[in-house]
Amino acid sequence: MTPETLINQGVEIVLTYGPKLIAAIAVFIIGSWLVKAIARGVGKAMSRGGVDPSLKPFLVGIIGMLLKAMLIISVLGMLGIEMTSFIAILGAAGLAVGMALSGTLQNFAGGVMILLFKPFKVGDVIDAQGYVGSVAEIQIFNTILKTPDNKTIIIPNGGLSNTSMTNYSTEEKRRVDWTVGVGYGDDLDRARQVIQKLCDDDERILKDPEPFIAVAELADSSVNFTVRAWVQAADYWDVFFAMNENIYKTFDKVGLNIPYPQMDVHVVQNNQEEIA
Repeated sequence: MTPETLINQGVEIVLTYGPKLIAAIAVFIIGSWLVKAIARGVGKAMSRGGVDPSLKPFLVGIIGMLLKAMLIISVLGMLGIEMTSFIAILGAAGLAVGMALSGTLQNFAGGVMILLFKPFKVGDVIDAQGYVGSVAEIQIFNTILKTPDNKTIIIPNGGLSNTSMTNYSTEEKRRVDWTVGVGYGDDLDRARQVIQKLCDDDERILKDPEPFIAVAELADSSVNFTVRAWVQAADYWDVFFAMNENIYKTFDKVGLNIPYPQMDVHVVQNNQEEIA
């Protein structure tokens, strides 16, 4: 092959692929700038929409990676590189990885849903997956609870986002319920007055709505009152325990009985004559 032939082939290659290469480079530069601009715009939109700060960088990064992948595929296609087989290989690989990491991906999706829709936030007390505790941290794959006895519970977000959950911190007010038993033969009106006064004397118990006191059950060993009172959520347990103690002490002072279960056993003795 003569030098003249090599020069002619080189010129032909430059004329054939040069414009495509220049166009591809231009598209890549402009596309990269657009990808960054779109990512910044999405980040600002998430900030205005109140998306959790721990979730925003991750979502912006995912969007940026997807846009860059699309840009690279487009640029390679402009250069005449066949991308059909490459895309098929990527799809198969993605399916295999997805099946291998199905549990992890489910937890990731659950974390995204929790951080986006916020059924609970850090500091809330929730009952979920058989555990009750305060939310210490919401991660992308797990939620960490602190129990009242200072245990750390790690709950995968997949199950947490797909099952029922009780949030005790959503409302500012909560209702406290008691069952108070008095003995048969005791003065029910007197018992109701005592309970009402205990509710009135506790400033943490709200006056609106008023406490509810009614006879709920004629049980085996006692007449049971149902007592319901509304308090601020932060005062729930303090009021619950204090009222139990106050009822016991006050009933004893005023002569009202708090009965305990008891059983009467009657022994019957039959005298039979011995048959000779």
